Amino acid sequence: MQELNPQVLLDLVNKTMPFGKYKGTLYYQIPVNYLEWMNRQGFPKGNIGMLLSTLYEIKLNGLEFLLMEIKKKQG
Repeated sequence: MQELNPQVLLDLVNKTMPFGKYKGTLYYQIPVNYLEWMNRQGFPKGNIGMLLSTLYEIKLNGLEFLLMEIKKKQG
């Protein structure tokens, strides 16, 4: 099992989607239906795919509140 890197959660609340329908949208604000579609198509390779697949798992398991707490603490 791979160890969780806390930077991944910070990236999900601070970085924006670089392409596609949700280009410029903060990752954590991407709707689950888009992530479900992306899961069926196959997530891209590299860091972007890792962020999207992590976000998909977070939303799928009802853990989105964790991202909201991180964002709230950042002000």
